[in-house]
Amino acid sequence: MNLVSAKNISHSFDYELFSNVSLDLATKESIAIIGISGSGKSTLLHLLSTLLKPNSGEVKILGEDVLSLKPKKLSYLRRHELGLVFQSHYLFKGFSGYENLEVSEILAQEPIEDALLKRLEIEHCIHQKVTELSGGQQQRVSIARVLTKKPTIIFADEPTGNLDTVTAHEVMDLFFEYIEQHEAGMILVTHDDTLAHLCDKVYKLEDKELVRVK
Repeated sequence: MNLVSAKNISHSFDYELFSNVSLDLATKESIAIIGISGSGKSTLLHLLSTLLKPNSGEVKILGEDVLSLKPKKLSYLRRHELGLVFQSHYLFKGFSGYENLEVSEILAQEPIEDALLKRLEIEHCIHQKVTELSGGQQQRVSIARVLTKKPTIIFADEPTGNLDTVTAHEVMDLFFEYIEQHEAGMILVTHDDTLAHLCDKVYKLEDKELVRVK
């Protein structure tokens, strides 16, 4: 069973963004989606991660048809199985970094791991208020918050956009180790071709179509 399976999905706003897009994510697999700005990469990720509904087609998560799930089951799926990382970190600004992680700890009933904080090099600043952290530190706290949930599927939209090149590669290595150790999977949207090609598969969204390039 695939972790994610999308079949012939299409989406439009005032114009057609893409059509007949199909994609499968297997266990321990990483997929990158690239394309120019405005091609629909983030919208596609939102469709795959249940944040949006496609105009047509089918999206299955862990074998479940997302469009037919009852709200309670969909909420459970989002809370326990899906981890979303965005370039905008969406941290609670009135909290410290650690308090943000505690929210995930409580909701997912998973412990905060000191090894994860050290790996992301935020153990020394995790108790500071979010507003006192640099953009890169906030991004790493956001990544730690998602990984604390122990998700089965990571959906990452430009997760390293606020990080320097060395740190970005270290974060990617962390993601790859995570999906291997936890039998998880990852779908990454990025404008960085170098980072994209670190993934098992690379797709390009171009001219309203999704084409595999690796």
